[in-house]
Amino acid sequence: MISPGSTGAGRADAIVVGAGHNGLVAANLLADAGWDVLVLEATQVPGGAVRSAEVTAPGYLSDLYSSFYPLGYASPVLRGLDLDRYGLAWRHAPDVLAHLFPDGRAALLNRDPAVTAASLEAFAPGDGHRWLTAYDEWRQGAELVMELITTPFPPLRGGLGLLRRLRLGGTLRLARRMVQPVRRLGAELFAGAGGPALLAGCALHTDLSPEEAGSGGYALLLAMLGQQVGWPVPAGGAQKITDALVARLAERGGAVRYGARVDRVLVARGRAVGVRTAGGALWRARRAVLADVPAPALYLDLVGAAALPPRLVADLEHFRWDGSTVKVDWALAAPVPWTNRQLATAGTVHLGADLAGMTGYAAVLARGELPRDPFLLVGQMSVADPDRSPPGTESLWSYTHLPFRRHWRAEEIAGQVERMEAVLEASAPGFRSQVVGRHVAGPAELEEANPSLVGGALGGGTAAPYQQLFLRPVPGLGRADTPVDRLFLASASAHPGGGVHGAPGANAARAALARDRALTGGAYHQAVATAHRAIYH
Repeated sequence: MISPGSTGAGRADAIVVGAGHNGLVAANLLADAGWDVLVLEATQVPGGAVRSAEVTAPGYLSDLYSSFYPLGYASPVLRGLDLDRYGLAWRHAPDVLAHLFPDGRAALLNRDPAVTAASLEAFAPGDGHRWLTAYDEWRQGAELVMELITTPFPPLRGGLGLLRRLRLGGTLRLARRMVQPVRRLGAELFAGAGGPALLAGCALHTDLSPEEAGSGGYALLLAMLGQQVGWPVPAGGAQKITDALVARLAERGGAVRYGARVDRVLVARGRAVGVRTAGGALWRARRAVLADVPAPALYLDLVGAAALPPRLVADLEHFRWDGSTVKVDWALAAPVPWTNRQLATAGTVHLGADLAGMTGYAAVLARGELPRDPFLLVGQMSVADPDRSPPGTESLWSYTHLPFRRHWRAEEIAGQVERMEAVLEASAPGFRSQVVGRHVAGPAELEEANPSLVGGALGGGTAAPYQQLFLRPVPGLGRADTPVDRLFLASASAHPGGGVHGAPGANAARAALARDRALTGGAYHQAVATAHRAIYH
């Protein structure tokens, strides 16, 4: 229970700033350990980027931000919370993914490996077998890879497990694939165009181009998870994940307070002791403060440069956001009238470019320009979950990347939405005539509804290797610990980064529990403090 404080606000063992999924995961794990937990959320609703609503037309449910959840489904963090006991159920589209080429051909990913293999075989003899070989190699270490990427850095247990299972040679070969550019990876794995395009489209779910180091790792992860577990959606909308987390927390005595915007982390003698919300209310934390907010917001806005090592403040000047985003939801009177009917059964469609086109699209973004021919990621939600819209209709969304900017002119966003609809119309003649409702969320609207989506950036910072592992969010430990004692970073700005898997929240909760256990001996804090002094002074 939350006890009243002398200021009239309250106090708890842990104050969690932000009710995004990572904040809620952290709160749940602390509550499991018997802590009193209070989550303070700036907006009037929980969930952050895991939310649903009817925004296009009555009876059409849209996922407002994230939508398909291979990482969430496979995550040992979310799986360990038993969210199915709180109403979470999963549904799958008949096909996981379809990548449409400009010439009208499509490469399909299906949960049946033989179906995927047959699709890729049509692009080049032997590519079906090559896919199956790559998938068999993935399965040997898949569980350990998920453990490795969802546990704190350095991931010793997962790394040692991979070494035991794959031996040194196999582990090194997997590591090489994970750091390759996806163009190089696709060329090594396949002879035809289908496999490389399928992989590259997966890489473009991040802000990495097909030519960048590390893009192969993200591509391999998403594509192989799609083969292994699919890209499922929550029955009844993404909100069901959030609702389950909130219900689980409430059952354990935790609380979420809405409309409580934290504007300062209270620091005394180098230690986080609570937070202040807008209006001046003080909330005391007996054991820890965990922040599910972007790293620049935590350090520069909530803590303040004066309480931080100068080198950390200087490093934050080089923090790089991932790209801005424009997302459009449509209510359609009928299913999308695809010319290539293979796309009709895919939950996700990659649209508008082959491998060369995706490279060109990424190059335009790198120059800070708006792509004239945008590459689209498209979600057919009623295909995956028929209850998302009335029978015989479709709840559709698409998003595309933009160069990162905090400010956009309305006409720029409107022009890009027109280009997006033109790409859809070219692949599905008659698409526009089926539209009965539309909702546009450009960078400004995304950030207004969810302050963590700064400039419409979805990943909490770039996925580039120079801002990952021990370099995320800036050069340091790559852990949830911060230079302020008992303050922990629990957002996608922390390792392992973006995606709905709950790992940053879980890692922050584990770090808070470890710090609390070490209070008497001080070994944990001493090790962290020594490392921070070495890095930042």
